[in-house]
Amino acid sequence: MIIPRRWFLGSSLIMLGETLLDKLTTPLWKWGEDSHILAAISAPATSPVHYVDVAEQAGLKIPNVWGGVDHKRIILETKGSGLAFFDYDNDGWLDIYLTNGNRLGEHWPAGKEPTTHLYKNNRDGTFTDVTARSGLGRTGWQTGVCVGDYDNDGWDDLFCTFWGHNILFHNNGDGTFTDATQRAGLAQAKGRWGTGASFVDYNRDGHLDLFVCNFVHLDPDKPPSATDASFCQWKGVPTMCGPRGLPGDTNILYHNNGDGTFTDVSEKAGILKPGPRYSITSICYDFDNDGWPDIYVAVDSEPSILFKNNHDGTFTDIAVMAGCAYNDDGHEQAGMGLCVADYDCDGWFDIFKTNFADDTCNLYHNNGDGTFSDLSFNSGVGINNNYVAWGCGFIDYDNDGWSDIVQVNGHVYPEIDRYNFGETFKNPRLVYKNLGNGRFKDVSSEVGPGITARFSSRGAAFGDYDNDGGMDMLILNMNELPSLLHNVGGNKQNWIKLKLIGTKCNRTAIGARARVITGKHIQMDEVTSGGSVMSQNDLRLHFGLGNVESVDAIEIKWPTTQKIERFNQVKANQILTIREGEGIISKDKPKPR
Repeated sequence: MIIPRRWFLGSSLIMLGETLLDKLTTPLWKWGEDSHILAAISAPATSPVHYVDVAEQAGLKIPNVWGGVDHKRIILETKGSGLAFFDYDNDGWLDIYLTNGNRLGEHWPAGKEPTTHLYKNNRDGTFTDVTARSGLGRTGWQTGVCVGDYDNDGWDDLFCTFWGHNILFHNNGDGTFTDATQRAGLAQAKGRWGTGASFVDYNRDGHLDLFVCNFVHLDPDKPPSATDASFCQWKGVPTMCGPRGLPGDTNILYHNNGDGTFTDVSEKAGILKPGPRYSITSICYDFDNDGWPDIYVAVDSEPSILFKNNHDGTFTDIAVMAGCAYNDDGHEQAGMGLCVADYDCDGWFDIFKTNFADDTCNLYHNNGDGTFSDLSFNSGVGINNNYVAWGCGFIDYDNDGWSDIVQVNGHVYPEIDRYNFGETFKNPRLVYKNLGNGRFKDVSSEVGPGITARFSSRGAAFGDYDNDGGMDMLILNMNELPSLLHNVGGNKQNWIKLKLIGTKCNRTAIGARARVITGKHIQMDEVTSGGSVMSQNDLRLHFGLGNVESVDAIEIKWPTTQKIERFNQVKANQILTIREGEGIISKDKPKPR
């Protein structure tokens, strides 16, 4: 039975109050003599897992630049951008790509302009900035990033969206990238405000196509001056305007021609039918279990979009009928970020969507009949509504076999710190622990200083950067250093990680589905490109196993052929590389450092 959220909210005030009072301690941390060992120095830990920000020690020492620090004049300055965990050199270790922005009216000295950055993983907990050699350094307002091997040459490529002109970076396989935008047919005569993007093989021909979100029409060829600003009001305070009242833009679907080029098929495929929207983030999963990838789009201040794949090269927006266009009250929301998981292990993918302050985020439960129910309040994730929420991820942070939720936050108006609104520009992160019964518990105050620290954050990426079996986080903080949150203690329980390589399907295996079976407990996930907020997570699939030391079976369903490969009795705590048609080609166990 689905309980209406109005009833739930009205009848749950005492329970919610008790939950908040229960959060009493936040342990303090310091670096030990060994910079990779952390020791608790205050109250006993309330959680066996803690997150600690190791960004500076890891070598991430260049701050983000995005608009004014104390005041935002136009909406561009508030939106921020994403980032990426991806293994650009195929050495089995996650590298880092950081986007960057600019400041209106700022004239930077030559060589001092803010640029995007690529950091190589040194395999010892540190990273080296290799931007100069890679050819990825760009100035401008880069908003989004997604990863996929569009030409099936064995090296994952990078697609980057901008307020301006998007760029497809071809991975040359030698540590360098080449701008392939023009020759790939992705260049546009007029600049636009691209946001999230996803590689997806929507027609299952073995070649990665590309879905690109666009936000509002704000002409990058005629940038506003530092003094050119109009003001609206938010809670009676003069602020920048938008997006309501600004002209929305349409999204794009590019078909991969199989020869390194793309063709815009947006109109033919039905992508233009919903009309202009304030689209921010896209994510692609097979939501109806028909073997074809669908596309969900988080939309700001308007109904979100669910493009159902019709199996014939076209899509139909079914979000309203499916119950995931609005919230449970039928209201439009300011959708920002997206993550997907089968959080209750019922065999159907569910959706978590982040929204603006004074509203709750959505947990859309997949009912298995083509519809979703907004269970934000019923599930326990609807108790926080005073944050502007951005990046998010379903990750099993404690490896107990149930996908938890992480949400990063940051307001858009620095001016609110001067008023008593009960909201602040910089906010903590949120962690909701999956209790395994369809409900979540807010444990944010219990899981370490990396979560309770306050920033105005935007993009977030999730992955195991040190290959120790604990899921880490990479977070973009507006006009500050990024956060690299190391998971301490998550690998005390068992896990398995899968790196999938396609042969008949696309080489990155985007769209491949894995099922991990331990007794009656069945977890599943798919390899996906894009998500969170305009960001890219680790392409490897991670599954917590609790105290189980051996997986009964792993099943991989490859997207092009729909064939299933099964592997029985697999030992835990390994990173398996599985190549389509060839089985497990390598087994790597983490090495202590």
